[in-house]
Amino acid sequence: MAELTPAAESKGPLAVNLPVVPERPPARTGTTRRQGPARPAGESGPHPHRSVFRPDIEGLRAVAVLAVLAFHAGIPGLAGGFVGVDVFFVISGYLITGLLAREAVSTGRVRLGDFFSRRARRLLPSAAVVLAAVAVAGAWLTAPLRRTDLANDVLAAALSVANWRFVSQQTDYLAAGHDQSPLLHFWSLAVEEQFYLLWAPLLALCAFAAVRGLRAARRGRAVRGAVALLAVPLVLGTFALSLYWTGESAALAYLSTPARVWQFGVGALLALLPWHLLRGPRPLRLLCGWAGVAAVVGSVLVYDATTPYPGTAALVPTLGTAAVILAAIPGRGERNVQGAYGVGRLLAGRAPRAIGRLSYNLYLWHWPVLVLAEVRLGPLDWPAKTALTLAAVLPALATLRWVEQPLRRSRTVSELPRRGLAVGVSAVVLPVVLALVMGTTALQHLGPAQPVDLKGLPQGAVTGPGLLARTPGTRPPQGPPEPSPLQARKDFPPDGACQVAPAETRSPTCLFGAADSPGRIVLLGDSHAGQWFSPLLALASQRGWALQELVKQGCPLPRLTVHNPQLGRTYHECDTWRADTLDRLKRGPRPRLIVVSSLNRYTADHKLLKEAWKHTLTALRGTGAPIVRLEDTPVPGKDIPACVSGHLDDPQACDFPRSDALRPDPLPQLIAAGAVPGVHGVGVNEVLCPPAAPTCPAVRDGILLYRDDAHLTNVAAVLLTGRLERLLTSTGALPPPATPAGARPGAGTKPDAGMPGTGTEPDAAGWTEVFRDGFEGPARSRPRSAHWQYDLGTCCPGCRTAFHTYAVEVDLAPGAEEIRWYVDGRVHHRVRAAGMDRTTWDRAVNHGVFLILNVAIGGKLPEVYGAVPGPATQPGHAMRVDFVRVATREASL
Repeated sequence: MAELTPAAESKGPLAVNLPVVPERPPARTGTTRRQGPARPAGESGPHPHRSVFRPDIEGLRAVAVLAVLAFHAGIPGLAGGFVGVDVFFVISGYLITGLLAREAVSTGRVRLGDFFSRRARRLLPSAAVVLAAVAVAGAWLTAPLRRTDLANDVLAAALSVANWRFVSQQTDYLAAGHDQSPLLHFWSLAVEEQFYLLWAPLLALCAFAAVRGLRAARRGRAVRGAVALLAVPLVLGTFALSLYWTGESAALAYLSTPARVWQFGVGALLALLPWHLLRGPRPLRLLCGWAGVAAVVGSVLVYDATTPYPGTAALVPTLGTAAVILAAIPGRGERNVQGAYGVGRLLAGRAPRAIGRLSYNLYLWHWPVLVLAEVRLGPLDWPAKTALTLAAVLPALATLRWVEQPLRRSRTVSELPRRGLAVGVSAVVLPVVLALVMGTTALQHLGPAQPVDLKGLPQGAVTGPGLLARTPGTRPPQGPPEPSPLQARKDFPPDGACQVAPAETRSPTCLFGAADSPGRIVLLGDSHAGQWFSPLLALASQRGWALQELVKQGCPLPRLTVHNPQLGRTYHECDTWRADTLDRLKRGPRPRLIVVSSLNRYTADHKLLKEAWKHTLTALRGTGAPIVRLEDTPVPGKDIPACVSGHLDDPQACDFPRSDALRPDPLPQLIAAGAVPGVHGVGVNEVLCPPAAPTCPAVRDGILLYRDDAHLTNVAAVLLTGRLERLLTSTGALPPPATPAGARPGAGTKPDAGMPGTGTEPDAAGWTEVFRDGFEGPARSRPRSAHWQYDLGTCCPGCRTAFHTYAVEVDLAPGAEEIRWYVDGRVHHRVRAAGMDRTTWDRAVNHGVFLILNVAIGGKLPEVYGAVPGPATQPGHAMRVDFVRVATREASL
């Protein structure tokens, strides 16, 4: 099966929010401890008046964190280490639910203030230290544009919503291509905090309702039964949701809180149900414990990035963890169930427990160390990553020794819940302030953030090696690149929602320009086809045609079956979309031209790729339309805007190897050999990556070429419009633009910008030009006051990417008096004299003043370009006018 181009790793860094393990009971001294009251007969679950320390659980935490660290270090054979986070979720659910249940049984209520105060002083200070360190190190090590991303990551992590930030990034195909965040592992801390913000109050409310009117001796069964009845449907419902999302969205299934609740719930049920009554033979306990460890370790060894996860696969490590915990739950009258051969004895050893105590801080530190080291040193292999992971032990130990333990043991802090909560609030405020300062400072160095004004771009070269048209001997533009790195990150084609998301199986109509024209250009393919939207819309508009965009994100146009990282599975939606699109084109009106393009990295099997292209192109040839395949553009493989933001004075530092950027492409050979007749091939890579150079430029002639690690900026695509038109017309597939008799000159025509001109002879259609003005405003300057009254115009979205012709035709022929509004030579609206009183008509047409720009203001004009009126189409947004022409014609009698 073909492999999709890599995107952000959906199984990403896995954070571990480790719950508090009750402290070991004090060592025996010479005094005798007073025992709690006798346990009522028939009571179930842990003893309501004492917290039993489980050294084996502390050791189990070591197994979990070591698995995850090995996964992140890339140690061969341990690709399934991401299951460690499942282990932590089950442990957390068991310990925290048991803690809350015991409190409810013993006191009849749950003190939520105390609970959240303990969590705040246990978890948040260490997290705040790591967030502050990452913010400071990031400001020193990372490029300015990446600092803005990092500032947002720090903000989300501090507010415990990091998982939703990363869900939004990983489900957005067009946002892919950014470097990994050093705080991606904070997603699980966010999941756990969100879970307990809901679970603790629910449990407290449920317990309060269950114990009302009951004596203390009967509280245990009531509380545990009521909370278990709440937990069971929660586990079943969220597990079903996890299964559904595993098939629909890998990011939601893996990172979202609802999809993980069931794992906390499994741990909660371990703490609630009367397992101690199922004493069972000791060999069965031994088998249960060792089978659980085998399930967890086996998952680490067998699972990898291709495993659909969580899904049913998550049952193995989740139930395995539950089995280990269950094997050591004391039965009635038992104190030690570990035995000489139990897995708990191994887990309770000194080394596993030492790692388990350090696990929370170790996990907080190790991922930022790995990511920031690669920012500085470049990609690292697994031995280097392993060494860096071991080095992370030092800051983890320091944080445990001087931050976590002093605050946990401080009588001053623990005496009152509000003091612990104050510590937690301070631990949130510190990184938030740092994030705001870092983000604001970075933005000040990144240049303009508003969208690029395409009307002010220099002229692109139609031929030659350069991107821009320049007089021989002149120097290329100096100064910062355009668009700025911040602008480039958001410089997408203005095609709305027409690049359909992975989950969709059908493209909308997506007609732009002269939507009612019988002629249209079809743009077909994946997002590498979608980047050519603006140039092709301009070419279609110049000819009075429409542009239809049929583009699906991450979907190869050749018939290949691939894996989609956003969905986390085989991309069946792509196959459905491709078949539907080809069928629509076959059954619909014949296009004037079909332009296809697709990423050339879906498979390295050239034989398979040739056959896949033949299948698709054969189907397209059935439409009878000319077909042009636009060669795939270079793929930098790194975040170009972020790189350039750190090298504004030396953008050549961001150039990338030509050998990696341009993969061998078998399709040109097929086209040249005539294997797919009727298909032409064109490309602009001689400009984007000059053949004589070993590297491809990130910035060419002062233009930043890429918006991420794979796609052109819209600015670069617009500047290639003229070159693309020359290539398309040279194949004969695209006719040159024509100006019909009597019609206005086509878009992009550049008449004399001097004084108005007048014609003396009518043209073939009888039109005599009486006025012509190379209009100069309002985009650049105010129009000449001798001819125009100045006012602000407006522009619908389509006007920003290409010139269009607008005309007002006043027909004074007797019996046919009307005013007609034209868009690109086609009637858009008309008003007849018969529809109004004569005074209004005379006032409209006989006063001798034409407010030409009014044809582009408001009304239904944006609908022509598939848009709706909004802030960008309100008065005050400048509209560039190429020229204004007035012509008259005598009515035919």
